[in-house]
Amino acid sequence: MVSIFARKKLKMMLLVIAAFMLCLYGVRASNVIVAMPKEVTNASSAILTCNLTNPSSSVKGQYWTRNEKVIDATKKDTSDLHMVYKLEKIDSSTGGLYTCIFQTADEDLKQTIEVKTMPQVAAYKHSEHGNENDKGVLVCVSHGYPPPTDWTWFKMKENDEKEPIGNSTDKYEIKSTPEKTTLSIMNLNIETDAGKYMCQGSNEFGIAENTIQLRVRSRLAALWPFLGIVVEVIVLITVIFIYEKRRKPDEIGDDDDSGAAPLKEVAAGIQAPAVQENHHVELHLA
Repeated sequence: MVSIFARKKLKMMLLVIAAFMLCLYGVRASNVIVAMPKEVTNASSAILTCNLTNPSSSVKGQYWTRNEKVIDATKKDTSDLHMVYKLEKIDSSTGGLYTCIFQTADEDLKQTIEVKTMPQVAAYKHSEHGNENDKGVLVCVSHGYPPPTDWTWFKMKENDEKEPIGNSTDKYEIKSTPEKTTLSIMNLNIETDAGKYMCQGSNEFGIAENTIQLRVRSRLAALWPFLGIVVEVIVLITVIFIYEKRRKPDEIGDDDDSGAAPLKEVAAGIQAPAVQENHHVELHLA
């Protein structure tokens, strides 16, 4: 009697567990997105597809994103459960994380496809300038996906030989993230620090590099524009002074000549009446 009851109880428990598993499987089976391919590696082109199976609510629209930025041309108001995106050319500018998104009445359903390429390294500036005894800063950035996992800096020699730059001395400081690397050169020296530098980034698919030309200026170089202005002002003042000095004697001489005649006429006019008065006095006495 007890054994029969135990069997029935065990059977009931198995049925409950089976029902629970079926329910769990049903929940998991809904809203499933199958993305193909799951990953694209070093390909020249690709077709990305997503298929939504057993949605729990109606689909209202769909679109693609790249690195979490919406690709506007892919936006559609549709109930279609299939999505396609064509990559005509894959390079560092098109690699990244592509996500297909189905907009349903309840939530947005999404799946991601990785498009992986070789790294691309670019110098922030291909020519940098620094003053003697100051700190020089060189910067390189990366593009593409995945970003570089390792960064290396080199000082280029005359025969294009690469001399690795370490981060263990007081002369250099290297700071790197997957997207950027910075080389700081302390106490710049015109003789030894000027020249060409190379930044190199690598990931699992390859190596990329770029170069930067560093020019070191003397501290006096900043004074040359100011000194040039001072010299120009001094020359201008000298020219004006010489011109004025040569012009003034001539003008004074002209002024003396033009003023002499009126003075003589005035003197003659003053003396004439006195002479006439003397003449009348002499006649009267006679």
